[in-house]
Amino acid sequence: MTNVEKEPIEAVLFDWGGTLATWHTIDLYAVWRSVAELIDEARAEELAAKLVAAEESVWLRSRDEHVSSTLEEVCLLAEVAMTPAALAEYERQWHPHTELDPDAVRTLHQLRDRGLKLGVLSNTIWSRQRHEDIFARDGVLELFDGAVYTSEVPWTKPHPEAFLAAMHATGLTEPARCLFVGDRLFDDVWGAQNVGMRAVHIPHSAIPTNQIGHTEGVPDATIQRLSELPALVDTWNAA
Repeated sequence: MTNVEKEPIEAVLFDWGGTLATWHTIDLYAVWRSVAELIDEARAEELAAKLVAAEESVWLRSRDEHVSSTLEEVCLLAEVAMTPAALAEYERQWHPHTELDPDAVRTLHQLRDRGLKLGVLSNTIWSRQRHEDIFARDGVLELFDGAVYTSEVPWTKPHPEAFLAAMHATGLTEPARCLFVGDRLFDDVWGAQNVGMRAVHIPHSAIPTNQIGHTEGVPDATIQRLSELPALVDTWNAA
């Protein structure tokens, strides 16, 4: 056991999609096709293809350069002007895919009851407000001490600065006292461990091949359900 592993866990930081939220495989073209119909019905197929290409390009950039993006940049790259009606349709299309994991609420409360700080670090093109609306809908917004959404910082996971920003958002200053929980071995596990955090992997997401990075981290632990997390933290902290 290393010195890092002997540090007590004081904060648990979570990925969102595929971790706190249930993993769904998305037909990105179908989402953008529905949106494009409200922008220019006659050019809907063309605009949808451009929007898909633009979004895929920013995720490839995230994978390779760890540079963040926004929904607005995706539209700019696609040369598409989002309208209020189209944005509402975009959010409607995504709504079913923002479902909270069934174990999330109980797990978060159990961790809070242990006196642990809780945080979120999500690679996302969505705004903070969009994520906070989702968390408020699910009754968990007030459980988090801090959150970093990459749409409002320069970096994405696995860039070290993204993890450090999330740590500071929860009020901590020592990575060794933080645990990161995520579904991606590159972005989440490898990234967190590179800054000195421990990492727990939840291995149920069907990560698109073009989003898998150059390295797979070896998690400090793998769990099958979020509900296993409090007991795991108890074991580490008791040790």
